[in-house]
Amino acid sequence: MKLYHGSNIVIDQIDLSKCKPYKDFGQGFYLTEIKEQAEQMARRTSAIYSGEPIVTEFEFDETALDTLSIKIFKEPSEEWALFVMANRSRKNLQPTHSFDIVIGPVADDTIATLFRNFDDGIIDLQMLVNGLKYKKVSSQYLFHSEEAINYLHRL
Repeated sequence: MKLYHGSNIVIDQIDLSKCKPYKDFGQGFYLTEIKEQAEQMARRTSAIYSGEPIVTEFEFDETALDTLSIKIFKEPSEEWALFVMANRSRKNLQPTHSFDIVIGPVADDTIATLFRNFDDGIIDLQMLVNGLKYKKVSSQYLFHSEEAINYLHRL
């Protein structure tokens, strides 16, 4: 399966230590199977950090799904929302999980507002999940371990 990473640099070697913490699924290397989403992320990253938008393509060896510790969220749910909030929270000891790969929806900026409302006690968990059902979600793959990175091959 082809996966894409949007950035402002070409990714020749994946270095997990350079990945930022407090992301949706924790610190690690993020990709998507949606090329347009990677292109949008590349434009956003280059606008913030300068440089040119670059999409790097990888082949994902899906035998990893039978071999490694994988968590898949098919759609936004209570479990997904709590998982994302735990990973984004600077109050929690990181990493918050030990999965090699996590696959699921992206919590974009509009969803972040719902999370803040939940965190502030303005809405409850069920209202949060209901609000997520009406948002357009996209997909992300987190590669969280060196073992997982071994199943990615740059094209």
